[in-house]
Amino acid sequence: MFSLPKNVTIIEVGPRDGLQNEAKIVSTENKLEFISALQQSGIREMELTSFVSPKWVPQMADAKEIVSAVEHIGRQFVLTPNEKGITTALEAGAKALAVFVGVSDSFNKKNINKTTAESMETLKPLILHLKRDGVFVRACISTAFYCPFEGAIKPEDTVALCRQFVDWGVDELSVADTIGMASPTESYQLFKDLLQEFPDTLMTAHFHDTRKMALANILAALQAGVSRFDSSAGGLGGCPFAPGATGNVATEDVVNMLLRMGIETGIDLEKLCQAIKKIEPHVTNSVSTGMYTLYKNRK
Repeated sequence: MFSLPKNVTIIEVGPRDGLQNEAKIVSTENKLEFISALQQSGIREMELTSFVSPKWVPQMADAKEIVSAVEHIGRQFVLTPNEKGITTALEAGAKALAVFVGVSDSFNKKNINKTTAESMETLKPLILHLKRDGVFVRACISTAFYCPFEGAIKPEDTVALCRQFVDWGVDELSVADTIGMASPTESYQLFKDLLQEFPDTLMTAHFHDTRKMALANILAALQAGVSRFDSSAGGLGGCPFAPGATGNVATEDVVNMLLRMGIETGIDLEKLCQAIKKIEPHVTNSVSTGMYTLYKNRK
């Protein structure tokens, strides 16, 4: 029998990654109610919001209000794409920041109008400064497996990009199957390589469920030794710059699978579904995932 961790940490990305593409603006009050309910379910690491231009992502225009109003439980991330975002986030009281870059040049240019190398050149002094000040930094690696424009990504390119971040002292790598094309064998091999290469860096896997293989990929990553996973309550989210990329893997489905496998998450599945029920009336994207559908039908 393969070895599995006894405990897994779930990083909830619904309040940011899940809501960012919603055409209908979700009120600050409703977001805070959603975040509070997620915390009550036992979630202790969460991506709250993003300090980006409201012109491009109007859903995140209330980032300052969110950071200042939430109850600070556990580790809470905010996404910061550039120096201005980093400065504003720190002024708002954020204690943990996330930066992002795509392994694929094409994706990166579509996303932030820079090549991967240009992005890294910009990020390096910012990350070094943040680490000197003791700020927790999470590096989100997009298109780690496949790119919607370039196809398959060479594993060595993903490892090389991660190595740069590790050399600069980031605390965590969140490695993403941005368009949901990875297979379990690819998931296992890449995360095995990354864990061997960077044993002292927190390693998190981020899967999208475009082709309904996210849970299988999570199982493969578990076998490789990963014990941290990004997920989004209700399966909300997706990348606006990745054609065809549907929502993130649903937190409730991940928690259910792990619980059935005897792996502790510290999350109450019933309370988690209650949190999803709170946000459902305020979003246009579907939240009819497996476990949540069962929960609703039972009521």
